[in-house]
Amino acid sequence: MVRGQANPHVSRLRKHVGDVQITTGDLLDQGSLISAVERVQPDEVYNLGAISYVPMSWQQAELTAEVTGMGVLRMLEAIRVVSGVGQSRTPGAGQIRFYQASSSEMFGMVRETPQNEKTPFHPRSPYGVAKTYGHYITQNYRESYGMFAVSGILFNHESPRRGAEFVTRKVSLGVARIKLGLATELRMGNLEARRDWGYAGDYARAMRLMVNQERPEDYVIGTGRTQSVRELVELAFGSVGLNWQDHVVLDSRYTRPAEVDLLCADPKKAREQLGWEPEVGFEELVAMMVESDLRLLSRSNRPEDEPFSPDHW
Repeated sequence: MVRGQANPHVSRLRKHVGDVQITTGDLLDQGSLISAVERVQPDEVYNLGAISYVPMSWQQAELTAEVTGMGVLRMLEAIRVVSGVGQSRTPGAGQIRFYQASSSEMFGMVRETPQNEKTPFHPRSPYGVAKTYGHYITQNYRESYGMFAVSGILFNHESPRRGAEFVTRKVSLGVARIKLGLATELRMGNLEARRDWGYAGDYARAMRLMVNQERPEDYVIGTGRTQSVRELVELAFGSVGLNWQDHVVLDSRYTRPAEVDLLCADPKKAREQLGWEPEVGFEELVAMMVESDLRLLSRSNRPEDEPFSPDHW
């Protein structure tokens, strides 16, 4: 499902997955979501839609709340209305199954490390706050209406298709530019922040496993290991034979108003109940992203999906 006219994502979708049917709908518009669910009659709905770039959530806090938070409620309502589910009717075995993309950013100022399904939330950004609302409203619809609605609390999941504004892709693109002689420096913010980074393909596999369980439950998905931004940078430059200290410039403009310093998953429940394990390690992931951007920039000086110039970084 995509929103709006002349949406640039449509051509990219057709290029990579031409056999996928595309329908229109907007997380800001309840009626369009009801129409989309009625047209498609889905077995499963995966809500991955969000204003997902954390720094932008401070600049557009209200829009982030509407899309990332209230959009979840609208999607759940669309499913409930089309399915005819009310307080007097418990859904049957053929009900639409709903997956909500929750986020490790909900933990924010963490109370314990590592974080599991019972760790309290303390979000540190408008994005994290909106994701927390989406998580709780999914839980509420599951408990109130008996809907099959689950949330995956996913830690950072990366791939060569990550948006250029995210730190992992910013680094892989920056390294590729420097290696190819298109740039000489990479400007970065907080190098000491630590994240639990995994491969997006592994995490998409976990989503399917959640939705196909007998009972709807929420799961934390992550590797259980953390790396600092400094380690990310060092690995990325090292993969092309460069010393990161010769090229990285620290710039306070890229520091968050309220930083989340450490996020680390405890995926024990997913491992035991879903049989899920990540297959791609951090070093392999970083090398994969740098190699992909080297190929991309060798063909063109500007990635087709890059939303901002390097100056915006």
